[in-house]
Amino acid sequence: MSNKLLLAASVAAIITASPAFAADDADLNALRNEIAAMKQAYESKIELLESKVQTLENRQDQTAGKVAAIQPSAGKAIPATSQKRINDNSFNPEVGVILQGKYQNFSEGESEIAGFAIGEEGERGKEGLALDETELNFSANVDDKFRGSATIALHEHEGETEVEVEEAYVETTALPYGLQAKAGRFFSELGYLNSHHGHADDFADRPLTNRVFLDNNYGDDGIQISAVLPTDMYSEIGGGIYRGDDFPGGEASGNDIGAWTAYGRIGGDIGDQTSWRLGLSTLQAEGVERAAAEDEVIFNGDSNLYIADARMVYAPTGNNAEQELIFQGEYFLRDEDGAYDDTGAGTGSVAYDDSQSGWYAQSVYKFLPQWRAGARYSQLYAGGVPAGLTGSALDDEGHDPWSASAMLDWTNSEFSRARLQYNREELAAGHEDNQFIVQYVMSLGAHGAHAY
Repeated sequence: MSNKLLLAASVAAIITASPAFAADDADLNALRNEIAAMKQAYESKIELLESKVQTLENRQDQTAGKVAAIQPSAGKAIPATSQKRINDNSFNPEVGVILQGKYQNFSEGESEIAGFAIGEEGERGKEGLALDETELNFSANVDDKFRGSATIALHEHEGETEVEVEEAYVETTALPYGLQAKAGRFFSELGYLNSHHGHADDFADRPLTNRVFLDNNYGDDGIQISAVLPTDMYSEIGGGIYRGDDFPGGEASGNDIGAWTAYGRIGGDIGDQTSWRLGLSTLQAEGVERAAAEDEVIFNGDSNLYIADARMVYAPTGNNAEQELIFQGEYFLRDEDGAYDDTGAGTGSVAYDDSQSGWYAQSVYKFLPQWRAGARYSQLYAGGVPAGLTGSALDDEGHDPWSASAMLDWTNSEFSRARLQYNREELAAGHEDNQFIVQYVMSLGAHGAHAY
């Protein structure tokens, strides 16, 4: 060992020193005895440390043996009592809770969107103080090749608390060639906003387009595969197959594939201050039996949705945490072929083969690290109305619904945000609604970063 060599060198130096520094026999013997004592003490400490290392290694081997002994054999689960003996943080998922609340004030009592039949989640919500959706999030690596995540949502509807599995899926983490597969229930990659949870939005509510065409989010049971291509510019393609139960699908049965999606997107940076992304996507739902507008409007047929999205982020100082300007927009086109029946209006089943469209554009400016202001405009176009559906929910009465929003929010940290928002909407002819919204969003525990 290096210390022993150093000690030996010191002894040699002392023994071979110049006669000018020589000592008598008594002093030399005393020095030799002192060196021998130091050597013995040093070697005793080395032996003690080596003994401790051996003891720790033996304990580690024993622990590994216990873990191996309770690992499940093929087809057997680990007993709960055995699981408790495994002291390993890898078995503990990341747990987070999203708390949200709102105060809303509306000048109009009615909120129907002329020319469209929307789902439950697309409604504007109730007036006054209200607890908004609460999310419970669980996620963890399953092993070196898979990761799992689940989001459980609790919200009130018509005075009753509903528990909903928003997402529960597994995804791969180690596929080659930029591939990734996801299976379970999840928000599909459609446009920009659909794959995001509402608490991550820049406004207190979703644009009219997402409310009308996707019931806020399209989340279904299925499998999705994506690939990031090996190009200089960011390029990604992907698609999925789904059961077809969620809006704009519905009433899927049997083992058929009720819906499928495909998407492609590109993006990149312009200097150190600007980043951008463009995307195209589609959702094709076949054999749909969809109930909307509080289950009064029934659609049977095929519903095909096409979305174009764009987003650009500009940081004047090169640091997004200081200042940031975001431009974002999406265009929706829905083509449906089938039959509508407005049971509330008593129209009966009426053949329908037409398209509806809409778009929104928004801008959000972070002018101080904790303060942001934003503006958004949404516009819808209902399309033609068959004579048999005159007076039904699909009759826009010659009016194209629109909504304009302005918001100001304060973000104390990445875990807390408070927002004030004003909406002016004209969803039906002669019905202008002035809305005031106060919102808070609080995050407890672990929560993954949001996508670009």
